[in-house]
Amino acid sequence: MTVFVLGGAQTDFARNFTKEGRGILELFAEVVPAALADAGVSADDVEVAHVGNLAAELFTGQAQLGGLLVAAVPELDGVPSTRHEAACASGSTAVLAACADLEAGRYDLALVVGVELMRNVDGQRAAEHLGSAAWAGHEAVAAKFPWPALFADVASVYDERYGLDPAHLGLFAEHAFAQATLNPLAQARDWRFPAGAFGLDDELNPVIEGRLRKQDCGRITDGAAAVLLASPAFAERLGGGFPRIAGFGHRTAHIGLAEKVAAGGEYLFPHLRGAVVDAYRRASVPGPDALDVVELHDCFTITGLVALEHLGAAPPGDGGRFIAGGGLDAAGINPGGGLIGLGHPVGATGVRMLCDAARQVTGVSGETQVGGARTALTVNVGGSFTTVVTMIVQAAA
Repeated sequence: MTVFVLGGAQTDFARNFTKEGRGILELFAEVVPAALADAGVSADDVEVAHVGNLAAELFTGQAQLGGLLVAAVPELDGVPSTRHEAACASGSTAVLAACADLEAGRYDLALVVGVELMRNVDGQRAAEHLGSAAWAGHEAVAAKFPWPALFADVASVYDERYGLDPAHLGLFAEHAFAQATLNPLAQARDWRFPAGAFGLDDELNPVIEGRLRKQDCGRITDGAAAVLLASPAFAERLGGGFPRIAGFGHRTAHIGLAEKVAAGGEYLFPHLRGAVVDAYRRASVPGPDALDVVELHDCFTITGLVALEHLGAAPPGDGGRFIAGGGLDAAGINPGGGLIGLGHPVGATGVRMLCDAARQVTGVSGETQVGGARTALTVNVGGSFTTVVTMIVQAAA
């Protein structure tokens, strides 16, 4: 059975909702009506809802987000809902749960919302809250910023195995910020950088942790994204012609980074490669050459480099050369800026990726549109590559 993406929306990731006197309730209240309007359906049509979120309890003290969704959109009163958490892959797991509901025949129209409010605390506190998705008490215990420290460890492991040129990471970041200038909803759309800001200048690009510098790191973001997913019968009632989720992969490994790295194999993270291959197989897509667009998880530049190798864009160890050769543009990778340029409200990212992939294959992505896009891949990672979710989205036949 196929699941169709009727439409969706995201908030402006540059906004600071706390400074506006707003919170998670207002994120829901803004993004859901926009998504319903884009999909051409009403709240009364929604039969089930799924919410992706990492740490609302830590950032805001708020749990029970399904009920908060109803408070924000009263027309959803009575609609069953579930909240999903898988670190930065929370949004994608919410999508997969909605797809399972539709494929089981329980419902015909599902709403998926990903949401995270993160800018209501200072950067240090935000880093500590986000560190809850690592192995608490076992890793990064002495790090000021847990996730930059852990992904700096990934960079060190990569360097030991293949060799890592920091210039390649700088090129990845430069591409992300350049694409963000084309995206009217990107957090970094108005950011400009002086010459040398993507290199080894400690003033222009200071070290954050280990091998990672400021421009290597995604930023703290407020935001929400929502999509409406439909069964074939419901999509046909609306006239058809919608993009579809043609395949997926979903795998989870040990929470500890050291334990994952110790597993070894041809690929640094075999389960990530497995999730990509699962999506290719389920969608009957032969491989990366059949992709027009990739929404790639790049919470850090090293994350993006590693992930592009695992999707098969370059052999293991050759990701840097792929980047240096202009491969990111040629392969349609992160045309809207990715997590580094667009922003990374953790629970919203997987939903935003799906929304953008669907827009790309429908040809409605404006300045970020990849010409002739028909097939897109999303790669969403939670934790230190602990939970990985991939999806292939294809244009209507």
